[in-house]
Amino acid sequence: MQTELSQEAPRAVLLGADTSDGWNIDDSLAELARLADTAGVDVVGDVAQRVREPQPRSYLGKGKITELRQQKGTLHFDTVIADDELTPAQQRYLESTLDVQVLDRTAIILHIFAQHARTREGRLQVELAQYRYRLPRLTGRGVELSRLGAGINTRGPGETKLESDRRRIRHRIAELNRDIEQVRSFRALHRRQRRASGIPVVALVGYTNAGKSTLMNALTGAGVLSSDRLFATLDPTTRRLDLPNHQEILLTDTVGFIQKLPTDLVAAFRATLEEVAEADVILHVIDASHPQLEEQAEAVEDELESLGAENKPRITVLNKADLVPPERIPFLRRRFPSPVVASAVSGTGLDALRAALADRVSGSFVPVKVTIPYTAARYVSLFRERGMVEREDHRAEGTVITGRLPVNLLPSFQPYLA
Repeated sequence: MQTELSQEAPRAVLLGADTSDGWNIDDSLAELARLADTAGVDVVGDVAQRVREPQPRSYLGKGKITELRQQKGTLHFDTVIADDELTPAQQRYLESTLDVQVLDRTAIILHIFAQHARTREGRLQVELAQYRYRLPRLTGRGVELSRLGAGINTRGPGETKLESDRRRIRHRIAELNRDIEQVRSFRALHRRQRRASGIPVVALVGYTNAGKSTLMNALTGAGVLSSDRLFATLDPTTRRLDLPNHQEILLTDTVGFIQKLPTDLVAAFRATLEEVAEADVILHVIDASHPQLEEQAEAVEDELESLGAENKPRITVLNKADLVPPERIPFLRRRFPSPVVASAVSGTGLDALRAALADRVSGSFVPVKVTIPYTAARYVSLFRERGMVEREDHRAEGTVITGRLPVNLLPSFQPYLA
């Protein structure tokens, strides 16, 4: 399932509930505007209101909504986008009161993901998230769905009879869950094979547009699409990287995070995000030039905790250092634990990052001495490729190697340990 825009870009007003919980409302709405722009929406204004919590029926106060309705003649908007995920009741109230298409942050993010998913796995995961999001919004909305036309988030689940829509969507969700479970099993098999090979896995994580893909390209020449757009790349990419100590690692680029990341999207992308939970080391990439870098870093940490990866060995990279005034760098170094200051674009700090990776990965190695019979020569090659050889001697009983091996490769060498 894909989503699409009409040929003429929607004109939207953004709505924000300022609960003083988390991000500053101006910063949050600015990010929502970037999301809308990425989705092809023309933002013509925004409305924010300080509230203890969003109104259960109208999201913002009814008086504020009435004021907005009176501005339709001057702003000429045909769409409203809320900065939070709306309940079906809130969405219906806003649509009936304002007589415009009403979307929320989740719908916009899902639309962007649908635009950018390229592989079958990515498309399956986005489609599942879209259906999960839209199923409860079908309730009592057989007429309203039909009038959204060719706008955002309308292609896919059909606009036909309500009951047949429900049955069809539930059936499709079940199909997608089965397909994604196969993807998950396939990924689990690949992870087991990687672990058997003893190659450490490093997962790149970060807020969307922090420069993960650019850093991946700079380190490995992967050729991953990199763009100054939110969620420019979704599908995970894994490449080999040789470190200064001659150790080889697998570097995996994953989907970027964002504040208020839709729960359904996290659930749908479980197969992909498990790459983070199973990695040996996490490389947290932060946009050092962003005014909300600390809030972005915190949002990523929250997602890592939800994935059970908060205690993984970590390297923090303050990327885009070429865009930061030099006098601000010492301050940033104090705000994060032992960061590597780098620029994927200029190449600054990349050698330091490779050295940090080598140091961190070597911590997962243990000293060993093995005697490998000549009839098992393939294990000698495996030690040379995956371990660190300090001394190698050829004796009557076989090849004796002293060095270091990855912990996860020890079972393969158990019969030959001295």
